Amino acid sequence: MLRIERTDSANQHFQQLVEQLDQELAEIDGEEHEFYHQFNSIDNLKYCLVAYLDDKPVACGVIKSFDEASMEVKRMYTSLEARGKGIATKLLIELEQWAKELGAKNCLLETGKRQQAAVALYKKIGYEVIPNYGQYIGIDNSLCFKKEL
Repeated sequence: MLRIERTDSANQHFQQLVEQLDQELAEIDGEEHEFYHQFNSIDNLKYCLVAYLDDKPVACGVIKSFDEASMEVKRMYTSLEARGKGIATKLLIELEQWAKELGAKNCLLETGKRQQAAVALYKKIGYEVIPNYGQYIGIDNSLCFKKEL
């Protein structure tokens, strides 16, 4: 059974999942990992989700304020053994719902071009590619998305 819990970045399961995410991204991004890593601190994040499959933590995601109208989706991850079960989709929909509750009009996110499964997920649920924003401007590997809520 899948259960999604709203929490914050002090949650130990969230921290463990982010550690797994960072290990995977270090392999995928190689030398570029340090550039991205500097923008992914999990200190004091208020709006975190952890998904549990049969009470085992298997996925996480975060939203954080970007500007008055936007929340940014960060730290999306599903453990290898839980992939292909639709968990990431459910997690992202829950993050969008939470963003709406907080008054956001849209969600933004960035992912790497090499992360084809993530790119496919975002496109599948209505995210549109936008010009790179903020620290991602001019970064070839970055792909930025936006979805109106």
